[in-house]
Amino acid sequence: MSDEGGAAESGPAGTSALRARLPDTRRGAEALLDRTVRENRFTIAVLFPLVGAVALVGSAEGWVPEPLAFNPWFVLFGVLVMRSPLVVGVLPAVDRRALGWVGVLIAYTYAIELVGVATGWPYGSFEYTVSLGPMVGGVPLALPVFFIPLVANAYLLCLLLLGPRASNGWVRLLAVIAAVVAMDVVLDPGAVALGFWSFGGGAFYGVPLSNYAGWVVSATVAVVTLDRAFAGTTLRDRLRDCEFMLDDMVSFVILWGGINLWYGNLLSVAVAAAFGVGLLRADRFDARLFAPWG
Repeated sequence: MSDEGGAAESGPAGTSALRARLPDTRRGAEALLDRTVRENRFTIAVLFPLVGAVALVGSAEGWVPEPLAFNPWFVLFGVLVMRSPLVVGVLPAVDRRALGWVGVLIAYTYAIELVGVATGWPYGSFEYTVSLGPMVGGVPLALPVFFIPLVANAYLLCLLLLGPRASNGWVRLLAVIAAVVAMDVVLDPGAVALGFWSFGGGAFYGVPLSNYAGWVVSATVAVVTLDRAFAGTTLRDRLRDCEFMLDDMVSFVILWGGINLWYGNLLSVAVAAAFGVGLLRADRFDARLFAPWG
C-alpha cells in the first residue's frame, strides 16, 4: 500500500521537477534553444545534410527500399532539423509586426505555387513527382518550410556581405534577388535530377530558363516583405552576434552541392561552392564544425 502511495506521489513530483527545469519566460526559452543548437552544430549542419544527400540519391537510384525511399515524413523531419539554426537565430527578432508580414509571405508562397502548378506562370510548367508530405491542390502543405528559409538565408547572407551598403534599399534588393536566383540554380537542377519535380525538360539541367525569371518575381516579393517584417536593427544585431544563424545555408551547400556533384551538374556545384566562399567571407562557415571532437 505504501509502495503504491509512493509511486503515486513520485509521478506528480517527477512532473513538477521537469516543469521546474523548463524555462517559464520567452527569454529563457530562447536561451535554451540557443544552447541546444550551439551544442549540436555538427549534427545539424554537417551530419544531417550528408546523410540526407546519401538517402535522397539512394532513393532516386533505387538503393533504398520502400517505404523508406523518399519517405515524406523523413524528408520533412530532416528539413526541419536543418532549418532549426535559422529559426532559433531569428526568433529573438520576431515580434507581432514580423509575424504579420511573415504570414503575408506564407500566403504568397501558397498562392504563387498554386498558380504555377495550374498555369505554368511564373516558373514554367511543372509538377511534383514525389510526395513531400500532405498535398493540397498539387502543392505540398509544408511548402513554406522549403521556400521561406531559402529566401531568408539569401537575405541574411547579403546583409552580412554588403555591410554598410545593405542600408541602401536598391542595393539590398538587387543583391538578394541575385542570391535567391543563384540558390535556385543549385536547388532546381538537383531536385529535378532526384525526381522531386519535373518541368518536362529545360535548357539548364532539365530546368527552363523561364523558371529563373519567376524566381526574380518571388525574390522581389520576399525582400520587400522581409524588409517590412524586420524594419528595425534587432535582426541585424542578432545576425552579428549569433554565430550559427546561417548554419542552414551550410547544410544547403553540403546537401545540394553533393547531390549536383553526383549527377554531374557541375555549374550548379560551382555556384554551391561560391556560396561556401561567401559563408567563409562572412565568417559563418566555421571549420570547427568538421572537427567536433577536436
